[in-house]
Amino acid sequence: MSAGDACGMVGSRRGEAGMGACLRARPSVLHTHIQRMQKQYRNVLVLSGCQATLQIAGATMVSVTGLAGYALAEDKALATVPLTTYVLGSACTTIPASLLMRVVGRRAGFQSGTVLGILGSAVCSYAIVAASFWLLCAGMFLMGCYTAFGKYYRFAAADAAEESFRAKAISLTLAGGLFGGIVGPELATHTYTALADYTYLGSYISLGVVCVLAMFLLARLDIPRLSEQERSHSGRPLTEIMRQPVFIVAALASMLSYGIMNLMMTATPLAMRAHDHHFDDAALVLSWHMIGMYAPSFFTGSLIQRFGVLNVILAGIGLLFVCVVSALAGTMVINFWLAMFLLGVGWNFMYVGGSALLTECHTPAERAKTQAANDFMVFATMAVSSMSSGLLLNKSGWHAVNYGSVPFLLAATIATLWLMWQRRGATRAMPQK
Repeated sequence: MSAGDACGMVGSRRGEAGMGACLRARPSVLHTHIQRMQKQYRNVLVLSGCQATLQIAGATMVSVTGLAGYALAEDKALATVPLTTYVLGSACTTIPASLLMRVVGRRAGFQSGTVLGILGSAVCSYAIVAASFWLLCAGMFLMGCYTAFGKYYRFAAADAAEESFRAKAISLTLAGGLFGGIVGPELATHTYTALADYTYLGSYISLGVVCVLAMFLLARLDIPRLSEQERSHSGRPLTEIMRQPVFIVAALASMLSYGIMNLMMTATPLAMRAHDHHFDDAALVLSWHMIGMYAPSFFTGSLIQRFGVLNVILAGIGLLFVCVVSALAGTMVINFWLAMFLLGVGWNFMYVGGSALLTECHTPAERAKTQAANDFMVFATMAVSSMSSGLLLNKSGWHAVNYGSVPFLLAATIATLWLMWQRRGATRAMPQK
């Protein structure tokens, strides 16, 4: 054999060995990718289940707490104070909850929140037995603390997802609220008289059971904590982050979607009663509102991937404008039904879009304070809109409630179009290859 032939054979064998190594590596890479995707979907499934338990608890509390407050309060004008303390508990805990999870991680943080929920359930239950109005307020404050932790489920799903899957992860996590929105009122209906001697006690005990269920679900959550380097580095000042156009539009979308939704939804049962509609009609309208809020979550993430987050936010704003038109067009049940359903879908597009957009404006080290600032503003807006709703309705009527939302919708439209224009300008300014 010549030297050339020998060299050829050696080269051929080396080539075959290289190809074999490459082929062996491909299944390993594919297997790693599949494992990563399975982990993402498993986390989303767990968080969606937790979102369902959160919504079950929320719907149950809303269904019975006003009535329980009315029964326990000596001054009946204070009947809704327990619900106000619930919102205050959420607002006060939003920032500490996010900062705690930065240190201990998502799973331990969420489990801490469910412990507060179990404690809140126990305090509310004892308040019913002791006929103590102010103890009920204290228990509802603790339930608000639990809710503040739960509001970060959507961000936790995004934290553990690849960039291309983040919007869908947020959307699918919120989809769990659909189940909760349906089950919560039913749970309240079947438990508030379950213990004949103490009306509403069964409902508050059931809240503790729901929180325990959330605790078991959270044991399956697998989201890595921030690295030591990320925890020690705080990133940019919060004021610098909040000055970014992306943050401004993301926060506005989340704040105004919740604020306008709360403004109109809170007033709807009272407005329907004022126009002589039956309680069952109001219940049906609010049920469809809940469906509108959470059912789109099964596809909102896909819409964001296909059409872009800003276009989805604009679509949500457009739906809220149509909602206002429907509400102003008449006071028949069909007007309320259509308005509340569109309000729910519009909220979903704006809230999911705003949450997805927020993930674009911070690093992992800046995540906790950025999300805390965003959600604190959302809860503050909810508190203001809740108080404003009753005042507007009582002073000026149902039409004033609807007209009151228009300036804020215009502000959201202008801000979103402004960011869209900025991004298109930046794209045009990029050098062409």
